[in-house]
Amino acid sequence: MSERTCLCVVLAAGEGTRMKSDLPKVLHRIAGLPLVAHAVKAARAAGSGDVALVTGRGSDLVRKAVEPYSAGVEAYEQTQRLGTAHAVLAARAAIARGYDDILVMFGDTPLVEADALKAARAALADGAHVVVMGFHTDKPAGYGRLIEKDRRLIAIREDRDCSEEERRITFCNGGLMAISGEHALALLDKVGNANAKGEFYLTDIVGLAHEAGLKVVATEADAESVLGINNRVELAEAEAIWQARARRRAMLEGVTLVAPETVFFAHDTEIGPDTLVEPNVVFGPGVRIAGGATIHAFSHLEGATVAKGAEIGPFARLRPGAMLGEKSKVGNFCEVKNATVDAGAKVNHLSYIGDATVGAKANIGAGTITCNYDGFHKHLTQIGAGAFIGSNSALVAPIRIGDGAYVASGSVISQDVPDDAVAFGRARQVNKEGRAALLRERLSGSK
Repeated sequence: MSERTCLCVVLAAGEGTRMKSDLPKVLHRIAGLPLVAHAVKAARAAGSGDVALVTGRGSDLVRKAVEPYSAGVEAYEQTQRLGTAHAVLAARAAIARGYDDILVMFGDTPLVEADALKAARAALADGAHVVVMGFHTDKPAGYGRLIEKDRRLIAIREDRDCSEEERRITFCNGGLMAISGEHALALLDKVGNANAKGEFYLTDIVGLAHEAGLKVVATEADAESVLGINNRVELAEAEAIWQARARRRAMLEGVTLVAPETVFFAHDTEIGPDTLVEPNVVFGPGVRIAGGATIHAFSHLEGATVAKGAEIGPFARLRPGAMLGEKSKVGNFCEVKNATVDAGAKVNHLSYIGDATVGAKANIGAGTITCNYDGFHKHLTQIGAGAFIGSNSALVAPIRIGDGAYVASGSVISQDVPDDAVAFGRARQVNKEGRAALLRERLSGSK
């Protein structure tokens, strides 16, 4: 099958009115990734070399959403909504190039898995001309039934048109199809619109192919894989399914999740084995964690890279560009943004480290702030290896704190500190004997 060419036609032109949103439905997100991009990623994983994206409202936004996941994507705008077969024919120019396999998918089915698509393509390679992806359910009411005879699919019957016997069928239409490229356009062009809505339905090609003596079969996918999203309730349900899959996969790959149901992953989260993740941790997009790290409770990570043996949290936030070295530590109520914390360095308590480099084995005291923004531009703070920054210090960037240097607690440092120097940036303390009582009297208004 690897030698067979494949085009995936992704139907993403639906208005999505039930989402009650100005955003096109397929651009709503699961695990930080637009629904349509999930579908495209699955198609590419199943060997689809090219993608034809059939779009409607927000066409440019939809196309841009999938470009990072499919270099060969082409957008075709469907200006009229005349049914699913009509939508597929919007990509006629792409289909006509002569692919072996045509996959038809929907931009609002984000849970489809590559293995299910591969099974449909394998059926084409085995001699089928049309393959319908179906699923079994113990609650088939409302779904179109797949009518089979002698291991062939002879019809898709809508629920309202089923006989009593057909209503007992639990094998239902999942909507996704694989079609032989040799016959795709001929079958699609034969689809008529003699129905109540006057629309051209993709499902009609099953009967047309059967009448033409072509082989039509159904393959089985997990019911979750063909779940479509029509409203925000279903969006939340799909998110829960996706997260459950991701948690299970992480644990099977050697990650310990203390309370799996409270941990949330992004679509591209990577975590090495022997990592411990405590409850209520959220991973945003772009997180890479090497093995043996510890992520304590209530931490939020996004766009961060964490090396082996590092320790995060509890209640820590790693923002994009945070890079933690081996056995480094970012502790409770700390935030790191666009900064490198080298091996063995510690940012333990209540500190903000932004646009900075922290050298190996440096220690950042509680309440330390890198003052990186002047209202117009961001500036770099460099903290050397083995440096010690005392509590409640403000480092005004651009600035360099040298290797092995000390910054006294409570300092505001606005000039570079040489290696092995001690810097004091605070006012000299003055004590006024006996003045406390006078101050209390004045403040209380007694005199």
